[in-house]
Amino acid sequence: MTNLHDPGACTSPTILASTGTSQSCPNRLKEVFAGSRATIPMIVGAIPFGIIFGTLAEQSGLSSLGAIAMSVFVFAGSSQFIALGLLSAGTGPLIIIATTFIVNLRHLLYSAAIVDDVKHLPGPWRAVIAFGLTDESFAILADKIRKSDENWRLGSLQWFYLGSFLTMYGNWILCTVIGITLGELFPQMNSWGLDFAMSATFIGMVLPYLTTRPMLACVLVAGAMSLGTADLPHKLGLMVSAISAIAVGLSFHLASRRKKETARSKETDTAGMQTKEENK
Repeated sequence: MTNLHDPGACTSPTILASTGTSQSCPNRLKEVFAGSRATIPMIVGAIPFGIIFGTLAEQSGLSSLGAIAMSVFVFAGSSQFIALGLLSAGTGPLIIIATTFIVNLRHLLYSAAIVDDVKHLPGPWRAVIAFGLTDESFAILADKIRKSDENWRLGSLQWFYLGSFLTMYGNWILCTVIGITLGELFPQMNSWGLDFAMSATFIGMVLPYLTTRPMLACVLVAGAMSLGTADLPHKLGLMVSAISAIAVGLSFHLASRRKKETARSKETDTAGMQTKEENK
């Protein structure tokens, strides 16, 4: 493992080849701390989310060790909450896996958005980025990439991301443990209505994105379909709602893009005709 405080280790050919950068150790630490600082405001909203997950875990049939292991190895808040609901309903493992897969399809879009920015990194770095790519870390990284130059992207991106990832990861595991402890001290917490905080959190995450027709159509379809399919067994309505919303949102997006391309083409043709008329 690289010793960030050993200048010789930081500048050795082996380390440079494995990290894909020639940046000095002090600069690496600076970027790690910068990524961590940028993530701290996001933690304010994630803390109650993690605590609620730990609180509800055992009450949903998941052991304390199982809840901690899920936070360590899965590290996906929405999927973990959905898995808890499905477990408490006695749903089979295949349905749980399929449902959480559908819910996490948004991460494909996250990956597509930054793939050009991380393709120069070695495989291990890309694996770390893929594992830790939460909504919060993606938003922070994408904003930092937009504001930075090419040199930063090639030499500092992974260290900045590492700081963000470790901050979110450590917070999520710690809050899970705190939630489990509170759940053991107050076994009736499941009757306090804390699970509504999950719905409120997702509503708060979605609202800022309702600025375009495709996003608005996606949310409306998801809401309508979830109500209409609520009685389907094994929570299959969740999968139906997610797939329907993605299909409608994508259709609106493609239609909007086609409309813009058509308008642009007409403008080009009009400009061409005006040029011809002037030449005459």
